[in-house]
Amino acid sequence: MDRACRDVGFLQVVGHGFPQSVLDATLAAMDEFFALPLAVKAAWASPSPDVNRGYAAERTEGLSYSLGLEQPPDLFEAFNIGPDDIDRADPVIAADPHNFFVANIWPDEPAGFRPALVAHFEAATALARRLTGIFATALALEPDFFVDKVDHSTTTMRTINYERRAGSPPPLPDQMRMGAHTDYGICTVLHADPVPGLQIVGPDGAWHDVVPQPGALLINLGDLLAEWTNDRWRSTLHRVVPPPSEADGSARRRSVAFFFDGNYDAVVECLPSCCSADNPPRYPPVRAGDHLLAKLLGPRTLSASTATSTASGRLTAG
Repeated sequence: MDRACRDVGFLQVVGHGFPQSVLDATLAAMDEFFALPLAVKAAWASPSPDVNRGYAAERTEGLSYSLGLEQPPDLFEAFNIGPDDIDRADPVIAADPHNFFVANIWPDEPAGFRPALVAHFEAATALARRLTGIFATALALEPDFFVDKVDHSTTTMRTINYERRAGSPPPLPDQMRMGAHTDYGICTVLHADPVPGLQIVGPDGAWHDVVPQPGALLINLGDLLAEWTNDRWRSTLHRVVPPPSEADGSARRRSVAFFFDGNYDAVVECLPSCCSADNPPRYPPVRAGDHLLAKLLGPRTLSASTATSTASGRLTAG
């Protein structure tokens, strides 16, 4: 784990225990929802950029803005949820200054959409918690190091549909299905269709295609883990490119991204084992929620994010 996180920061895991039946139900529910007319889906859109819930239509976000890079809006549509069973009496949740624990926005149709996504969210939460224990061990920390930093994590799951329909106009210059970005929190648990499109920047500084192996889930590290480890571990720059222009007809790709971001009030600062006199901390301490909100608002307002970037020096990859 340490070697994979040092060298790449993007890995595949098997033996993860994620039920295939849960994944199948999620994909079936996604297919039904994203097939609905745009006007129907738009009725369940987020009410404002700081509410990370509900439907997002194509060309309403630009992930590259999270790195301060201006490109045409992205060619994906998504539906976002958070925890579905929130204890509003919990003083920690009640004190949240950023509204991270706002209620989910659920569509009236399809009928199985809510239960399918909630089951997926719960299974991904369990896996992410297991992963943080493995991360701690790989970093020579106590196995429970992250426990009190994720016990009220600002967690979001996005079901994402990339679909070029027959007759769709070609992408604009530099337009991506999803623009280049790093993820924002601790780690992401990602299911992706075995369809080309996802690319990551490797240790050589070049873009590399990633197509998951059968039965594997993709795990990638986020900014906060890179900041905790002083870049010993990489928050991997990645994007989703459009299908080749010479390919005729429709082209579709689905993914389900579960973002495990840590507690909004967790203070992220360099681990003592990851810095020295010759390798001082590269990032100032930051509250996880402040970093997350600054990252979210850039893509949703199509303006440069004010959050610290962990991708400096890697934006030149062509």
